[in-house]
Amino acid sequence: MNPIIQIWSLVALFLAFVLVFLNLDSLSPFGKLAEEDLPKFIYKINVKDIKGNDVNLSAYEGKVLLIVNVASKCGLTHSNYKEMNVLYEKYRDKGFEILAFPCNQFAGQEPGSNVEIEETVCSRFKAEFPIFEKINVNGKNTSPLYKYLKSQKGGFLGSGIKWNFTKFLVGKNGAVVGRYSPNTSPSKIESDIQKLLKAS
Repeated sequence: MNPIIQIWSLVALFLAFVLVFLNLDSLSPFGKLAEEDLPKFIYKINVKDIKGNDVNLSAYEGKVLLIVNVASKCGLTHSNYKEMNVLYEKYRDKGFEILAFPCNQFAGQEPGSNVEIEETVCSRFKAEFPIFEKINVNGKNTSPLYKYLKSQKGGFLGSGIKWNFTKFLVGKNGAVVGRYSPNTSPSKIESDIQKLLKAS
C-alpha cells in the first residue's frame, strides 16, 4: 500500500476513535442516558461536600452558580483557581457561588484523597468557595449532577466533558444557561455572570 495512503488511513482511524471516545455519553449503547435516569431539576440533586456531608443543591436556589470540574495537577489549575478566587471575592455577596467538583478522569490529575484535595485547594490555591467530593463526570458512574448538566448543555463533538475546568453557568431559576470549554478562563465569563446577577 502507498505510504501516504497508509498514513491517512491511520489518521482517519485515530480520528474515528477520538470521536467515539468524546461521545461516550451521547451514543448508544455506550452509556446513553435513559430519560428516566436523568434528574429533572438541578435543585432536586443531592451531592456530597469534600468532608462527606450530604448537600441538596436547593441550598443554592436563587443564586447564580458556576459549576466546575477541577484538578490540582493540571496545567490550567493555577490560572483557573486564581481567576475563580477573584470572581468569588467580587460577587459572593451579590448572590454568586462557585461549586468545585474534583475529578480524576483526565490524565489522573486529581489523584489525592478528599482530605488531600481539601488541603491543597484551601492552603495552596486559597479557595474559599465550596469544594465537593471527588466525582466522575463521564462514563457509567457519572454523578447525577453531571448527567443533568450535560443533558442541558452539550459540548463540541458531543456532550462528554473533554477536560478539567469545563464550566457550567446556572441562572437564579436553576436553568443551565452556559457551558464553557476548559480553555475559557473564568474572567471571560464575568460579563455573563453580571447579566445573570442583574436578572430578576
